Amino acid sequence: MFKPVDSKLDLVKLENDILEFWKKDKIFQRSLKNREGNKKFIFYEGPPTANAKPGVHHVLARAFKDIFPRYKTMKGYYVPRKGGWDTHGLPVEIEIEKKLGINSKKEIEEFGVKRFNELCRKSVLGYIKDWIEMT
Repeated sequence: MFKPVDSKLDLVKLENDILEFWKKDKIFQRSLKNREGNKKFIFYEGPPTANAKPGVHHVLARAFKDIFPRYKTMKGYYVPRKGGWDTHGLPVEIEIEKKLGINSKKEIEEFGVKRFNELCRKSVLGYIKDWIEMT
């Protein structure tokens, strides 16, 4: 009934081949287009704070948050997705404070809030590639 599975199966290659097929044939975009006009399902996900490389706990959280939009899509709902990144969350701010050797609001103000926010943004953008690949 089932074919034997090769013990040397390259799961990473298999996953990448499937992802490439989805990209090439625009499967995700087509799943949205085919449901335009249907009842909407909106899922508000708090954007992740990409203040470091993603860990296993992030993979698990993303998987849980992905279940509901996929399920509703399979049930025929139109489920638009819009992702983003929290570039000024507390974890990012703490990381930048450590890098600058500061630890108070007064020191941030002396450094310059605009400059501080830009460092937070640059820090997050430095990790985005890892997060996109994980997602």
